[in-house]
Amino acid sequence: MAYTKIHAITATVNKAVDYICNPDKTDEGILISSYGCSPETAAYDFKFALSKTKQSDPNKAYHLIQSFLPGEVSYKEAHQIGVELADKLLEGKYSYVVSTHIDKGHVHNHIIFCAADNINHEKYHDCKKTYYNIRSLSDNLCREHELSVITPGAKTMAAKGAARGKTYKEWQACRSGSSWKEQLKADIDEAINNASTYEDCIELIRAKGYEVKGSDFGENAHKFISFRPLDRDRFVRGSAKSLGAEYTKERIKERITEKALAKEKKRVPFPTRKKPIVKDYSRKNLIDTTEDKFVQSPGLKHWADIQNLKIAAASYSQAGSIAELENQISAKSTLAKTARESLVETERQLKDLGQILKYAEQYKANHIYHVRYKKSKDKDAYLRRHETELILHDGAENMLKRFGIDTKNLDIEKLRSNYNSLYSKKQTLQKTYKSAEREAADLKRKLDNLNQYLDRSLEQQSADKKIDKNTQSL
Repeated sequence: MAYTKIHAITATVNKAVDYICNPDKTDEGILISSYGCSPETAAYDFKFALSKTKQSDPNKAYHLIQSFLPGEVSYKEAHQIGVELADKLLEGKYSYVVSTHIDKGHVHNHIIFCAADNINHEKYHDCKKTYYNIRSLSDNLCREHELSVITPGAKTMAAKGAARGKTYKEWQACRSGSSWKEQLKADIDEAINNASTYEDCIELIRAKGYEVKGSDFGENAHKFISFRPLDRDRFVRGSAKSLGAEYTKERIKERITEKALAKEKKRVPFPTRKKPIVKDYSRKNLIDTTEDKFVQSPGLKHWADIQNLKIAAASYSQAGSIAELENQISAKSTLAKTARESLVETERQLKDLGQILKYAEQYKANHIYHVRYKKSKDKDAYLRRHETELILHDGAENMLKRFGIDTKNLDIEKLRSNYNSLYSKKQTLQKTYKSAEREAADLKRKLDNLNQYLDRSLEQQSADKKIDKNTQSL
């Protein structure tokens, strides 16, 4: 559990920073971190950032305190949570100093950050909304670190028990998608949401890169439906024991039917609150620090190095490992290819059905002339008057027979309904294909970032060794 409170600093930033960086309180300065400044020069760095802003309020900095339940968290983990809170809250814009005090009965973090950001030169707006954002970010971090969370109307231990429903490893695996069964269930859920029929759902699952067997119903059908990702050797059953009761073939079919019924009774939902935007460094490209402006400015170079470290760290944390990232790229590429193949086939079916529908309408519109021609006493005269209509009728009839359509039982409304369903399926497959391609490109960028960062790190280490050798030789 962590309590938070924040207040503005309007006068002596240096004294506030000196207080939170007291060696006696921070394990001789070990539990101190900073961003965009150093603890020794924070007051001067803040003053420079404040000189860039045009806003005139007196706030120079803000002091945020995060306190933990006694005995619930180690010193090192508490400090890590403090740094993570500062990063998520300030999004890399504001300079800050974080320290963890261990001299009291409870561990607590102090975060002092500049009131003006270094990017847009705008002041931090302290209000109820931003405080609730701090509260939410702190609670989320506590959940991630398997700590108890303050729950309104509930006792601390109850909240603690709820927070420990899953181990952190299990929770993180579910959240990042590294658990392939969780990913399979998510893909099945998405297919159910996008499909209008059970058959469409199965085809969508296949388009996502899974091999499916046992999906049929009937006397000779398999008892269980089974799924196999392309990168795995064995199938997993859609049973209550393996994936859960919601993923049996009977339940999948029921969920699609329930979804269709729910649409008719759908109510207008309450507007959801916008979630705070947290910068995703993994979506950025590494900054090229070999440019002259970085060489000439050590401060700018230091800032760029930190940005690159965050980009590389974010890419690595989301991937788990380079090997896993390469596997994810391969899986998403396979998904894109599979969806693309299914999309091409669907477009071919649409083209054929479109022609059938056109000829069916042409046949129906001109069939009356054919009937009257058969009944007419002077067929030559009738033919001269309605030659065009009769040619269109015969041409449409021949094409329909070529497509294997029985003109005696022609149902244009059913053909039109099938066409609309097929078109809807095409749109869904297009989304799947584009999404998979986009995700594959995003993963490739993360892999490139990691490879580039590791190459640069090796080059820098090599350069440092050369400098050390030259220094020793002197």
